[in-house]
Amino acid sequence: MNFKIDNLQYCNWSREIFKINREAGLDAVHVTIVYHEDFDELQNVISSWNKHFKENSDLIFLGNNFKDIEKAKLENKTAIFFGFQNCSPIEDNIALIEKVHEQGCRFMQLTYNNQSLLATGCYEKNDSGVTNFGREVIKEMNRVGVVIDMSHSAEKSTLDAIEISEKPIAITHANPSFWYAAKRNKSNDLLKTLANSGGMLGLSLYAHHLKDSTNCTLRSFCEMAAKTAEIIGTKNIGIGSDLCLNQPDSVVEWMRNGTWTKVKKYGEGSKNKPGFPKQPDWFLDARGFKNLDMGLKKVGFNENEVNGILGNNWYHFYKGIN
Repeated sequence: MNFKIDNLQYCNWSREIFKINREAGLDAVHVTIVYHEDFDELQNVISSWNKHFKENSDLIFLGNNFKDIEKAKLENKTAIFFGFQNCSPIEDNIALIEKVHEQGCRFMQLTYNNQSLLATGCYEKNDSGVTNFGREVIKEMNRVGVVIDMSHSAEKSTLDAIEISEKPIAITHANPSFWYAAKRNKSNDLLKTLANSGGMLGLSLYAHHLKDSTNCTLRSFCEMAAKTAEIIGTKNIGIGSDLCLNQPDSVVEWMRNGTWTKVKKYGEGSKNKPGFPKQPDWFLDARGFKNLDMGLKKVGFNENEVNGILGNNWYHFYKGIN
């Protein structure tokens, strides 16, 4: 059985987008439900998702483990897996990790761009690595079954997390820096360490992470995937598109600024311009998985390798979450 999985989307969720993901054949999507929300604010987000599940039960349901990916495939639905792009919901209370896991959280970034209580983000000048609290959090995440995600983290912190974690970690949405040196794209050495530990890299389709941004070609992206596979093998590579469909441009400012600054910051590659970048025309939404299938084969991947990158590799990774 082959699966299609997009392991990161942050869309303005609606029935329209759930239908698009079904048309794309996505059996599972890891969705960002938190950037800067604290634990109480998280409860409001979960309530809104409960409404989505109730009103769109023919299309989606909350996923808890890999068996739900199999269930989604059989029922022609999409399993939704919750994730946080920041550690803000656990505040400074390690007991909240088990609480958020009980509420469906399966992925959590230790930091979003900046220094957190747990680790250093990729925008900081000095990377002091995983903190004492971070070490304890990683142990607890391992215990309850929440994946450590280091997509927005700095290099030393990411290497520390790989070393500390007893389970493989994930970089759910980023690309190699050899191809394009965005601040949070990752070095070859880091990616090798990730792969050697059994971790996963989700290649991102967000224009600020792409060489030539919106004008990035399918060929260029797929050649990058091929070069990455030469470095770390094919079994540790998946897709984490970072799609942000139908989000208003004001959301970018909120994502970057959160509650920590009053100075407008728009993030990497944006050249101080607000708003989301346009997607490449070959990946306007998840239906672009069809183009990825063709493009990856054209650069030399065989069918099994393509099936792995487009979903099966993430499926096998999910087996190790719980």
